[in-house]
Amino acid sequence: MKEKNIALFQRDTYVPSGFTKFLWWLSTTEKEILADAAIDRNRYSIIGMTVLATWTFATFAWTYFFFTVVNSILIAVLLGIFMGAIILTIDRALIKGITKYNKNKLLPLLFRGLLALTIGTFMAQPAVLYMFDKEIKLQTSLDNENKKMIKRQELDSLYKNSKEELLQKKSVIQNELAGKYNEVMKARENFLSETDGSGGSGKVGIKDIALAKQNEYQKIDAEYQNKLVKDELELHNIDSSLNVLETTIKKEEELFTHYLNNGFLTRTEALNNLLKSNAALQFRYYLIIFILMLIELMPVIAKTMLPSGTYDEKVLLRENMEKEIAHFNIKKEQQLNELYNTIAFENNEEVITDFFSDIKNLRREKSKRNSRKWEEEDNQTFDALWEKLKKKYWLSRKTSIFFEKY
Repeated sequence: MKEKNIALFQRDTYVPSGFTKFLWWLSTTEKEILADAAIDRNRYSIIGMTVLATWTFATFAWTYFFFTVVNSILIAVLLGIFMGAIILTIDRALIKGITKYNKNKLLPLLFRGLLALTIGTFMAQPAVLYMFDKEIKLQTSLDNENKKMIKRQELDSLYKNSKEELLQKKSVIQNELAGKYNEVMKARENFLSETDGSGGSGKVGIKDIALAKQNEYQKIDAEYQNKLVKDELELHNIDSSLNVLETTIKKEEELFTHYLNNGFLTRTEALNNLLKSNAALQFRYYLIIFILMLIELMPVIAKTMLPSGTYDEKVLLRENMEKEIAHFNIKKEQQLNELYNTIAFENNEEVITDFFSDIKNLRREKSKRNSRKWEEEDNQTFDALWEKLKKKYWLSRKTSIFFEKY
């Protein structure tokens, strides 16, 4: 069977699939133009795949980040999708600005690289935290215990002066009581030694000297008992104040412990502390950071490194054609407006000329009729006729001025 001849412009009838169109949309291309660029189809599909990978990675990274901040999984997922969409928008804007005609300009490329590097560095943090989750949890626990110790030291330092003042006051009172008690015991021993004959007088029984020492003992003991009652009340108040201070410290410790968490910043701090003490982890950490940043930089790198084909040429030619058509349409519209104004002016001029010509003839006819009427009326003077005509002509003149304005 003879093969049917097909026109040259009809031989390449490529119809992209829905997923391919989606990849082209991710790579910010015009599918109507790209469909005719056979070589560039695969290139921009690759760029679209890199954007899709970055978008997916950003969504998961941000979801995990918000999961460490909020308690609701649904909110974390929604916020992750939202931030992933923002990253997608930024990536599409970055690669849209890289074309055959400006990708060799250093400043725009440097700016886009710094922006992508900043986003990639931040996005890498949640991923690294997820990878080293067990180690970071252990380090977070140690860091929280260390923070508790530091908080306790700070609280002790804060209430140190008050506690020392109360303890010193308590010590003075206790020393005074001990001294007074010693005096009582000494007076008692002196009294007893006089009664058993071992004292200074050497007489057994209650004699004058023994009675005197007994009175002295009873006096000192009474003073001690009065002081003891008074000082015990003051010591009780001091102990109560010390207990209040200790209770305040414990409450502040509990409140501080309540604020301890394993949130994003806490885990990041734990990761930094872990890196300081683990040399093996440092190398792997920076290697992972570098790889994850490359994921964010992939769309920019792919768009910059892949060679340009006919698509960019067609886009430029299409853009120039649209500019020329826009200028041409505006110019033609201006010409039409000028023609409309010219024709309108001519028609209005003709109408106004005819109008005043008709008015002039009518005024002449009216003047002739008035003259004939005056000639027929014998009893009317010329002055009366003139006054009447002036009024009519004045009204006619006002009418004429009105039409000239409007």
